Amino acid sequence: MPVFLNTTDAGFEADFETLLGAKREDSPDVDDVVAGIIADVRTRGDAAVLDLTAKFDRLELSAEQMRFSAEEIAQYCAQVPPAERAALEQAADRIRAYHIRQMPADESWTDEAGATLGWRWTPVSAAGLYVPGGLASYPSSVLMNAIPAKVAGVGRLAITVPTPDGQVNPLVMLAAQIAGVDEIYRIGGAQAVAALAYGTESIAAVDKITGPGNAFVAAAKRRVFGKVGIDMIAGPSEILVIADGENDPDWIALDLMSQAEHDESAQSILITTDAGFGRAVSDAVDNRLTSLERREIAAASWRDYGAVITVRDLDEAAALSNRLAPEHLELCVSDPDGLSEKIEHAGAIFLGQWTPEAIGDYVGGPNHVLPTARSARFSSGLSVLDFLKRTTLAKMSPDALRAIGPSAEVLARSESLEAHGLSVTARLNKLNR
Repeated sequence: MPVFLNTTDAGFEADFETLLGAKREDSPDVDDVVAGIIADVRTRGDAAVLDLTAKFDRLELSAEQMRFSAEEIAQYCAQVPPAERAALEQAADRIRAYHIRQMPADESWTDEAGATLGWRWTPVSAAGLYVPGGLASYPSSVLMNAIPAKVAGVGRLAITVPTPDGQVNPLVMLAAQIAGVDEIYRIGGAQAVAALAYGTESIAAVDKITGPGNAFVAAAKRRVFGKVGIDMIAGPSEILVIADGENDPDWIALDLMSQAEHDESAQSILITTDAGFGRAVSDAVDNRLTSLERREIAAASWRDYGAVITVRDLDEAAALSNRLAPEHLELCVSDPDGLSEKIEHAGAIFLGQWTPEAIGDYVGGPNHVLPTARSARFSSGLSVLDFLKRTTLAKMSPDALRAIGPSAEVLARSESLEAHGLSVTARLNKLNR
């Protein structure tokens, strides 16, 4: 049974704070294990990766077999039925079109002092994408990670996808092919992250690693950050639906379950102006939980972390939403665009009752790699910008150096950095001679 809250209740604030502070992250003590795995891969390279793959994935490989060959990829892609192929291609087209619009422009201008200033954007040279493996892996995540990288201009994109007991998902192979991935390796876990970060005899190191994974993968990404860039450390999925009483309770129930079925630690919250509607949605959830394939997972999530909150009005709903800073936010109200203007913190917003969050997971266009655990207060979802770096440009003319150089001399002296100031003084002296 989810928790039912009402903003008119005397104890609401304390109960809401408890909801905000609920710890849902699965955080077993894996850091020491991961540290050992990374050290082993750094020391022994391919041999360590192969030993760990045999241990954890029950798969004996040679160094040459780690990378899928072009022939193998083609064989797996050929197994994908036409309907799934068409769906992946449509999703890829929409994701690519959306992310092309994110590409920033280079800038250059000359200011009033005569200095030419600006910036330019360049892609990282190589990126690595971690894809959870086996038959339960997600081709949609391949598209969402790989396409922005390729749109940004990343020259080399490598994927690691574990194949426990040799199980390969043909849809992942096809998604990688459609997205333009250059290399696919059948390895996973912390050892795959270490191989991407530090390189081995068979796997060249990358500059940035993105993609979801289990606690071991998350811990490995934390440890290699600084050697390489990472996207984020994602926690369990979450959805907040703000709905008035003019909705179908079953639709909203399904939207809530769309995240609950991900993980027992996922969180689904409904905020509504109609207490009766909230109860109807809860009843609809109970009904759906009798038949969903992943009902045990969804039921545990809804029982332990679900919530139905009744508010006085939509202004109050927006204020609570901003405190929750949800990963996914659905606005199922009569004026979703107006309400969205009051939302300051959310990973992604889905406007209106005809826009279920699941559209965003697959074919909407915006990225589905989003900040969780209230981190939408200070971070954004994955985008083309994650695969670009901005380099600033400055060019002084003699007149510009005369105009602004003396201030640099003063500031350098104030910081007791003599050579800094003298590097400007020497040039000004020549100009003034």
